[in-house]
Amino acid sequence: MRLVKIAALLSGICFSIVAPLSYAQDMSAKLVVCGACHGSDGNSSMAGSPSLAGQPKIFLENNLIMIREGIRDIPVMKGQLDGLSDPQIIALAKFYSAQALKPATGKRDEVLYERGQLLSKQALCGTCHLPDYVGREQMPRLAGQREDYLLHSMRQFRNNQATGRDTIMAASLYGMNDDDLRAIAQYLSQLK
Repeated sequence: MRLVKIAALLSGICFSIVAPLSYAQDMSAKLVVCGACHGSDGNSSMAGSPSLAGQPKIFLENNLIMIREGIRDIPVMKGQLDGLSDPQIIALAKFYSAQALKPATGKRDEVLYERGQLLSKQALCGTCHLPDYVGREQMPRLAGQREDYLLHSMRQFRNNQATGRDTIMAASLYGMNDDDLRAIAQYLSQLK
């Protein structure tokens, strides 16, 4: 009987020692997979792939869970989050939200930038995303995001194709043409 208790105690100790290592290894492996598209530090250099660095933690958590559950359909993400637990998703969100967003690499088009600044103010984008567009809670950071990704996302919202995302954005972008969206994307991507 005493030997059984000692074995149970030792297996409990071994599990508590091994489990964190396994969890850390799982998370390291997942970060490598995520980094292939979003950059190892969350700064994407891949066209069409958003930078995750500096995004609000709650925004990342919500979106990762919606993608995992199939509510937000992103074909290239299919299966990437399968089997991840909520604590693992929270750990990913915490990691990326703590990373510094690097400045945009594209050249600023002054005319487009100024038009985008005006359109952003008229559309009241800063109401939800904050006046400096750094986002908060479930609202994404727009400042410094990849220009191509911003344009793609705004087109999806405007065209009611942003399944699993905030429908208020469709109303916010209603009536805007592609030139308007290009100007807003230029402006937001160039913000530091």
